Amino acid sequence: MSVLIFIDTAEGHVKKASLEALTYGAKVAEQLGTTAEAVVLGTTQDDLPALGKYGVKKIHHVNNDNLNHLDAQVYTKVIAEVAAACGADTIIFSNNVNGKAIAPRLSARLKAGLVAGAVALPDTSQGFVVKKNVFSGKAYAMISVSTPVRIIALSPNAYQTLAGEGTAEVVAFNTSADAPKVKLVSVNKASGEVPLTEAEIVVSAGRGMKGPEHWGIVEELARTLHAATACSRPVADAHWRPHNEHVGQTGFAIAPNLYIAIGISGAIQHLAGVNRSKVIVVINKDPEAPFFKAADYGIVGDAFEVVPRMTAAIKKLRGIA
Repeated sequence: MSVLIFIDTAEGHVKKASLEALTYGAKVAEQLGTTAEAVVLGTTQDDLPALGKYGVKKIHHVNNDNLNHLDAQVYTKVIAEVAAACGADTIIFSNNVNGKAIAPRLSARLKAGLVAGAVALPDTSQGFVVKKNVFSGKAYAMISVSTPVRIIALSPNAYQTLAGEGTAEVVAFNTSADAPKVKLVSVNKASGEVPLTEAEIVVSAGRGMKGPEHWGIVEELARTLHAATACSRPVADAHWRPHNEHVGQTGFAIAPNLYIAIGISGAIQHLAGVNRSKVIVVINKDPEAPFFKAADYGIVGDAFEVVPRMTAAIKKLRGIA
């Protein structure tokens, strides 16, 4: 038996969330007294053997052009074949967009128990119990999995990436991947230096900015912090910012190490998408704004005064001209 980890890629490069999944899967394998193996589909440009520093011993590479773009049904079939070949009884995904598309299908195919949104290592002292987020991150549930095969989808940024030493053995896995039923017509890339869903720092703003013409101070703070930019739903609906920056219950759910909210009241729908952030800083001139109740740090003040001064202070601290 083994633990199999799905390595998710984008344009041939391994996603940050997959490095977390590799570290997590290697630790699960250690708990179970077995080995950690991984599977990557399609053409890759990264150094796959180097991923061994995250604890994986063997990587099954299915190098097939049909797998260069996600088709969840095709991916599910191929991963099931790899899992059967290596005798995997525990399969790890990241609970990102691709993981959410594949893991439930694989669960149905393998009749495997699935825990989506895991936030901690399983408790194997009495069975196999996994902690996960429920109710949009407002509570936790302990899920006991008793099926012979188990699938865990790890919440992004819920487990720290740890790199050690070692290299992984990369072996070709030959299978006749079906032609994808989904045809990729075009790709519209989101702008920004840092992908929102993988960013460790996010600077977000709301209607308190009064209009899109004032967004320069938000972007300047984000650049200074090497952060991604985000916004509340009303801002996206008003077309001040693109919808790919919308975070909240109806947008992206994120869990950065630092989330800075500028001029956002903190409605429950917004909190549902950001409450897994490690540290939340709120800047709002209304001292009664609900967001302050969820904040680790709060600044009561006018964003047009506070944000430029904060940016200047950070630049001075970092020695940026």
